[in-house]
Amino acid sequence: MTKIGKNSVSLVTVDEGGEGQRVDNFLARHLKGVPKSHIYRILRSGEVRVDSKRVEATHRLQIGEVVRIPPVRVAAPAEKVGIAPAVPRFTDSVVYEDDAIIALDKPAGMAVHGGSGVSRGVIEQLRWERPQAKFLELAHRLDRETSGILLIGKKRSALTKLHEMMRENHMRKRYLTLVKGRWTEPKKRVELPLKKYDLPNGEKRVAVEAGGQHSETIFRLKQQLGDFTLLEAELVTGRTHQLRVQLAHLGFPIVGDDKYGDFALNKLLQKRGLKRMFLHSAETALRHPLTGEPLKLIAPLPQELQHFLDSLKEAHAKAV
Repeated sequence: MTKIGKNSVSLVTVDEGGEGQRVDNFLARHLKGVPKSHIYRILRSGEVRVDSKRVEATHRLQIGEVVRIPPVRVAAPAEKVGIAPAVPRFTDSVVYEDDAIIALDKPAGMAVHGGSGVSRGVIEQLRWERPQAKFLELAHRLDRETSGILLIGKKRSALTKLHEMMRENHMRKRYLTLVKGRWTEPKKRVELPLKKYDLPNGEKRVAVEAGGQHSETIFRLKQQLGDFTLLEAELVTGRTHQLRVQLAHLGFPIVGDDKYGDFALNKLLQKRGLKRMFLHSAETALRHPLTGEPLKLIAPLPQELQHFLDSLKEAHAKAV
């Protein structure tokens, strides 16, 4: 990324990393620490120029255009206390990669992006590990405690196409989850309205509520294990906390879920070795966003979930 001067004008030539991006978002990416209000101010005043012309904040940049960025004082990053230095995390986590996309097998316990007390998420970590990369952006999100396939765009054209495929349901995402209760239906399509709300402490939650966003999942029974059931969940829509809220509403909370689950059961299962939520993005099938080639991306069940599942199967076999 071009170094922006605080005492002199900077001229930045748009490359494929900025192609198609709105100029206000382009400036926000280059002017880390500068308030959005100031970015809009320098746009309105005409201090920012694209190919020597004034532009609106909504102007979408093209490769080869030259953006004039005026001298801007960038706030120094605040000193973070008690944060461990970055170490490589994703050396062995790449499921698929080419010059357009990366598919990672995200570990549980890591947020996809920083914020809300999280210093480094997956995307910040990946950018740190690959300082030479011109463009790395999340194509979608996974909850912090969910593991499995996470897609990242290495080109804006690929990212835009991935977003389009998700909107039009041209991507097949399958999850594995263990729930409390005896699920009996081999296949069940669930459609529920989901609405976001805030707790008094500011935490985000989702509830089934009339007027909420339409959510849809196809659940398939994989295996009954006594008082638990292993399910495969195929997403039709991709709402925040969709699987967790739908299953809790149906009376089959995901084991280990610390927001919508059975908290007393979770404590008992921790003693039996389950230290996290049992939800894993196991498979994503799609056509390559640029070439159209069919891709099937698979992330095996993490070792800690497989061990717990094996112990349940063993206990169930002894009981029958």
